[in-house]
Amino acid sequence: MPHQGFGVLRHRNFSFYLLARFCATLAVQMQGVAVGWQVYSISGNPLDLGLIGLAQFLPFSILVLVAGQLADRADRRAILFLCYVVECLCGILLLIFTLTGQQEVWPVFAVMAIYGSARAFMMPTSQAIMPNLVPAESFANAVALNSSSFQIAILTGPTVGGLLYMLGPEVVYFSVASLLLVSQVLMLFVRVERKPASNSPATWRTFLEGLHFVWNKPIVLGAISLDLFAVLFGGATALLPAVASDILHVGPAELGLLRTAPGLGATLTAMTLAFFPISRQVGRWMFDGVALFGVGTILFGLSNNLYLSLTALAMLGVGDMVSVFIRQMLVQLETPDAIRGRVSAVNSVFIGASNELGEFESGLAAAWLGLAPSIIAGGCATLLVTLIWMRGFGSLRTMDHFPQPKR
Repeated sequence: MPHQGFGVLRHRNFSFYLLARFCATLAVQMQGVAVGWQVYSISGNPLDLGLIGLAQFLPFSILVLVAGQLADRADRRAILFLCYVVECLCGILLLIFTLTGQQEVWPVFAVMAIYGSARAFMMPTSQAIMPNLVPAESFANAVALNSSSFQIAILTGPTVGGLLYMLGPEVVYFSVASLLLVSQVLMLFVRVERKPASNSPATWRTFLEGLHFVWNKPIVLGAISLDLFAVLFGGATALLPAVASDILHVGPAELGLLRTAPGLGATLTAMTLAFFPISRQVGRWMFDGVALFGVGTILFGLSNNLYLSLTALAMLGVGDMVSVFIRQMLVQLETPDAIRGRVSAVNSVFIGASNELGEFESGLAAAWLGLAPSIIAGGCATLLVTLIWMRGFGSLRTMDHFPQPKR
């Protein structure tokens, strides 16, 4: 794998896609800070922070396999454009919610369900479109830079969102809608180069082809299921508004820093991988990354100091980025383009479950056990999952090289 650094940006379509995704991710991260802080300010119930994730996950889980089928049959660029339109609408609806002075949280959950529906179509499509934007020899570099861009947005978005929130949540939501409008415009300049979609009718068999493919590829199944269960139990970041308010006793600006810390660790890791991508001992690197994620979660749960918490969250981000890079490479390189949307949809189900469902699990655990004990227990569960998967997926654990790309 060539160490190309930023050379992949010479591919025009990839550059426009990268910038559009950056603006959209930045907007979503800003929105996440505002929604979490606003909901917790209204209700004061940590379970409601978990319900934000559940509201996104339920429509996502219902629609994502349909979205994968569509990503293999329709214009992937057009799908992403429409997803950005719907997400922009969500920002506008949250702006209206704030300006009308609503003091109930259910309208926010309804808007987040709409956002979850758009995300169901966006995630598999954005994964499937990547190999269509760069040649095969530049793919590893493109994955690393795409991850770097994503993490930089995660790094800056919460901080910007937290600072803007001090001017009022309506300022955040207006900025979110504006950034998503920019993403829509940028996607109009992307041209996707891929073979024509199959004209064969959609059947139950084709609908489930992605699931069948993943089930019969132990390495792919092991990689994405490891991420599912590890992050499901270690989703401490969903509780950040409660931790900031009740344990660290800080405000929305510091909450933005806490939301930024995992992105800082992940960004530095992704930038390193852009120039020095992992090419040997792939399986060992993946398991080490997930274990580091678990250790960072435990340390975060034990902390009552802002700076120690920031360090723990950055550590968590480093481990997560290593596992994300390897999982993305494995899924995309092992999958033929004709079914890439459907396989990416299955991967998105696992990612969505680990993130949004993990947020619900964290909120529920915090309501039962308390904030700090639930976070510590989640980190311990992540380490236990890592050990079980090392035994159950020996082919992944001993994997040395990435596979050759499928076309």
